[in-house]
Amino acid sequence: MGDGEETRDSPQLLTFHHRHCPERPREIRTTMCTHHQLDIAAITGISEQTRQCLQRLQEHEAEMVDLSTRPKSRLAAVLVLLYETAGQLRVLLTTRSKSLRTHPGQTALPGGKVDESDVDLTHTAYREAFEEVGLPLNTPHLHAICTLRPFISSSKLLVTPIVAFLDDPSLLNDLKPCEGEVEHIFTHPLEAILHPALIAQEPLAVKGGEDWPYEADFYNPSDVELPWLGNSSYRMHRFRSSASPIKGLTAEILIMTATIAYDRPPTFEQYALRQFVRINDVLRILDQQHPASPMHTGAETTGISTPAEVVVQPTNGPPL
Repeated sequence: MGDGEETRDSPQLLTFHHRHCPERPREIRTTMCTHHQLDIAAITGISEQTRQCLQRLQEHEAEMVDLSTRPKSRLAAVLVLLYETAGQLRVLLTTRSKSLRTHPGQTALPGGKVDESDVDLTHTAYREAFEEVGLPLNTPHLHAICTLRPFISSSKLLVTPIVAFLDDPSLLNDLKPCEGEVEHIFTHPLEAILHPALIAQEPLAVKGGEDWPYEADFYNPSDVELPWLGNSSYRMHRFRSSASPIKGLTAEILIMTATIAYDRPPTFEQYALRQFVRINDVLRILDQQHPASPMHTGAETTGISTPAEVVVQPTNGPPL
């Protein structure tokens, strides 16, 4: 795509010159991140619907998971960055570089594995967003809202989504994709994750093209078996966007975020018949089947850079 910036008439694309992403010293990175908690009453200029969505997210109580027993090398975090434009709540997404060894060209939330210098998972998500797209860490316009329960990747990473709100969308115009890691930066209406047809009025990837090779107009699901997870099933969700399709773990995280925010289920069937829903049930199965896996020993597996496009959504029971 060519260079450009987001406008009110075309809010979905954010494409810029790439920037080099040199490794920053850990002691510098550690002091750059300030967590500003969201004070909804102090946020002005947003719609009542967005205000209610933020309130529900802030009040959300996630399923409790004890991460202290898991190796730090198995922990990761992603940033679900929300903002409002023209009365619509949107989420920031990226397309991974096609030169990457893992998940090239796929849609991702900014994020990655926990660094030894990270003070907490929110720091991990913010740091990775800074490194991948240049999101400023010390801005007072970035507000932490809530933490969702962890998701588990097919490589046994425990991925924790950090939901945050940006009250000054103009900061998005200064984002730049990290060369060699991020191909594009784009956004998507959060509500369209629950009702995919809501995306119909926006410029979309060409139907039948590389980014949407499916017959369906806006949404394409399929079910797969997971032998490594007790022979359970998993429903792969795919959403058409202005860029690469939103699918896999990225889709699962956004479905949960949107379900909480709008307080209603999606218009499609979210789970396969034998799919796990609760993360603690997934961990119990893994502990039983793979007692010596990297999830427990702290050993590394290959092929992991960022966890935003790995597949597995945890079991039968309520989805939240």
